[in-house]
Amino acid sequence: MKLSRQYFLELPTPEPSRTHFIARRESYHGTTLGALSVGGHVSRRKGYEPILMQNVSHVSPCNAYRYKLDNESIAEYVDRLAKELDAEFQRVGAHNVCAFIAETVVGAALGCVPAVEGYFKAMKAVCDKYGALFVLDEVMCGMGRTGTMHAWEQEGVVPDIQTLGKGLGGGYAPIAGVLVGHRVIRALEEGSGRFSHGQTYQAYPISCAAAAEVHRIIREEGLVDNVLHMGRYLESLLKQKLGHHRYVGDIRGRGLFWGIEFVKHKASKAPFDRELDVGMLVHQKGLSLTEDGGIMLYPGAGSVDGTLGDHILIAPPYKVTLSQIDLIVDLTVMAIEAAFRELAGRLPNNS
Repeated sequence: MKLSRQYFLELPTPEPSRTHFIARRESYHGTTLGALSVGGHVSRRKGYEPILMQNVSHVSPCNAYRYKLDNESIAEYVDRLAKELDAEFQRVGAHNVCAFIAETVVGAALGCVPAVEGYFKAMKAVCDKYGALFVLDEVMCGMGRTGTMHAWEQEGVVPDIQTLGKGLGGGYAPIAGVLVGHRVIRALEEGSGRFSHGQTYQAYPISCAAAAEVHRIIREEGLVDNVLHMGRYLESLLKQKLGHHRYVGDIRGRGLFWGIEFVKHKASKAPFDRELDVGMLVHQKGLSLTEDGGIMLYPGAGSVDGTLGDHILIAPPYKVTLSQIDLIVDLTVMAIEAAFRELAGRLPNNS
């Protein structure tokens, strides 16, 4: 956000009025006050709303399972979302907008929801129309997780700024970063020559060395290709074994980044009551399936409106094998069945 702001101050003709950010509902960009302000994760924002930034507004997420109309084509759905973003630019004053910020594949807040074809091209076109920056958050979905090094490579767009994190160091050392496009770099080079920002542990050599080694291994062992191929197998197996489950509404994702959304009724897509906390229950059941342990599933809630909606995330390591995918899916099925056995007396007959 600071870099976006500085870009407009460093232009040959500065644009100091650009102080507003547009992001999306049911999104998550981090836990600092600035990141929470941009994010639309209701439960994580709760309690901090009075001290969050007021120069942020939110538009609809691209969640076709929930929000594309039955009589609407993909192209019509994209056009509707583009018009919504355009209207928001106009509402706040296009000359006031710094950037539009979105997760390329939404992680925790929605449960691995990728955009429909053409969506990000349309969003970038709106940003370009009004001169705003196009920022993609790939902290969770980037650095190989979706089958290409950057998830946006599958969208036919290039962001002006990109955040990255989890896949950068693979969990071996704490590290995150920002990739900056030529448009922004050029403005700073021709202006002050520096980004007015710093952190205590920036460029920490041990973290940088760990990240460099992680990506040497990813490159030399062809692990992004493995993510792509194993991801296809994971998708097919999840849909084969859970696609007809009475309480599984949607199975979505990309590469080795998959989400399962649970519903009370498949036809109506009605969510479960919040107090049942279905995603968390599935996660808890997964931890103790056998004497030797079980599976760690990432539980989430709010995939309908920020409050209602239950889902889990499945994100195997990049080196996963076919037999391990078999085990992962079997354990996931077992965890789901165990959870719904426990809830049996409290659920409707949905046969």
